[in-house]
Amino acid sequence: MPTDSFANVGQMLRQLRPVQPVYCIYPKRYKASTASFVGGFPGRVLYAVKANDDPRILSLLYESGIRHFDCASLPEVSRVAGLFPDASCYFMIPVRLRGAAAAAQRQYGVRHFVIDHDAGLETLAREIDLPGSVIFARMAVHHKSAVSDLSAKFGAAPALIPSLIESIAACGAEPALAFNVGSSVTDPDAYRYAIGVAAGVLETLPRKLRLVDIGGGFAMPYPGFPVPPLAEYFAAVRDAMTALPLSENGEILCEPGRALAAPGLTAVVEVLMRKDDRLFLNDGIYGIFWELNLKGHDRYPAIAYRDGRPLYGSQRDFRLYGPTCDNIDVLPGAVGLPADIRAGDYIEFSGIGAYSLSGRTSFNGHYSDTVVTIEAD
Repeated sequence: MPTDSFANVGQMLRQLRPVQPVYCIYPKRYKASTASFVGGFPGRVLYAVKANDDPRILSLLYESGIRHFDCASLPEVSRVAGLFPDASCYFMIPVRLRGAAAAAQRQYGVRHFVIDHDAGLETLAREIDLPGSVIFARMAVHHKSAVSDLSAKFGAAPALIPSLIESIAACGAEPALAFNVGSSVTDPDAYRYAIGVAAGVLETLPRKLRLVDIGGGFAMPYPGFPVPPLAEYFAAVRDAMTALPLSENGEILCEPGRALAAPGLTAVVEVLMRKDDRLFLNDGIYGIFWELNLKGHDRYPAIAYRDGRPLYGSQRDFRLYGPTCDNIDVLPGAVGLPADIRAGDYIEFSGIGAYSLSGRTSFNGHYSDTVVTIEAD
């Protein structure tokens, strides 16, 4: 999927004067942030495809060192396998459409799956060849510092994991352990806690496991939503993993989505109308900003442009509204912008690559698929 390329956003605005929102990929940002994550995490890094499945962004992550992909559906497996035949896909969701696991293994060679109940193992056994497969038992574990509890829907209680592990081994598959401490974890100690729970479970097993998947949740900072640097999360994981009784060739895995998808994409939108401290934009909650409906951050870093140049000056807070007829189409957080901003100006929102392109809708007929590349850092 080729894209037009521009030296910077200003050049793009002067040449295109876009009516529709424009989504800008910054390859240098993606390559730098991905290389930093892969180099800093003390284990195997699986990119969570759900965060952003755009082929151009997947390709940048691949070019930056990602070779393992956490997939939650057969279409995600198909997309990754079609782009990168040498990559490894992991079907890491305990519930799948009927026949999806069979197709993933038969057509794409997927070997890694996850369950959180004996019923899930029975379903897998009817669809895949268990010998030669790795089956993760997903454990429920949550920490209060996570914005969202990802153990509320999936995961077996720690006390049930030993029997689930033994059931997997009895079927001829290699057992492994997985958990996800939550989404947008704001305290690195959450990983110390969750890995400690996992260590306690593993100590009760009659066998040593080779793989433990600690999930995602590596938070990114946004305005009004400060979090520690990723290095502190990696240090917490590194400290805690020494207590895991793994086999001699043991390894930990992680499944970052936001931390890899967020940094390198921006959204450039036009101001359609101003009413005092209210700005009406050509994109909104039903589009690129849909994630702001969820718990967590309520805005993105923003910079205004006029005539293709950054707009500076004294600022004030504005409420931002999308273009649809629906009165809930309003961004939850006020955004500081130049006080004289007006219709026809543009705003670039950065760090918007996670849970944005993958979830926007065409509600009310508003939908943009204009993606460009920005060569600047």
